[in-house]
Amino acid sequence: QARAGIISTVEVLKVMEAFVNEPNYTVWSDLSCNLGILSTLLSHTDFYEEIQVFVKDVFSPIGERLGWDPKPGEGHLDALLRGLVLGKLGKAGHKATLEEARRRFKDHVEGKHILSADLRSPVYVTILKHGDSTTLDTMLKLHKQADTQEEKNQTERVLGAISQPELIQEVLTFALSEEVRPQDTVSVIGGVAGGSKQGRKAAWKFVRDNWEELYNRYQGGFLISRLIKV
Repeated sequence: QARAGIISTVEVLKVMEAFVNEPNYTVWSDLSCNLGILSTLLSHTDFYEEIQVFVKDVFSPIGERLGWDPKPGEGHLDALLRGLVLGKLGKAGHKATLEEARRRFKDHVEGKHILSADLRSPVYVTILKHGDSTTLDTMLKLHKQADTQEEKNQTERVLGAISQPELIQEVLTFALSEEVRPQDTVSVIGGVAGGSKQGRKAAWKFVRDNWEELYNRYQGGFLISRLIKV
């Protein structure tokens, strides 16, 4: 109804607040998706910081309940929910989540305690979103050292979370380099486009500036339409 302009988006936010004690992954996934769309729209307004505060308020109770480590008897949906919630809190700048993500990332890079597969994306997104050139260099090093293509893809999808304009350009240049398989370039550019307002503008300009190369590379296949869509 809000999307159709029948009711105010404020009413949607009020309904969302009622889900703070919700245990179900599917429900949180839907809430996360809708809040993501709202964040994207509000990134062009003065309300962007306020929606981040709202995200932290809604997601922190479930984040505290789940914690960082699996509990006995948990199912795979709990692991998915933990990754979703911690990623959302980290991206929004939730202080305790950011500090713990940085600590765990440091241990992961130093080989002291390797991150579990379901925590890698949320931790990577969190440290990149609030990171600098050193953070990006470390992520690119992890990409180079990755043993499997799946690990490389996981890293490629999150690189666009970086915030500084010059580092966004570095990620876009990396997308077309030999380090990235041609079929995965779209994931990197898409990650930049979905990462921030600055990322969207930079990705759009990058696609236009490199259109000939991208078009020749994908020759009207499904990847070109996916690129345009993102």
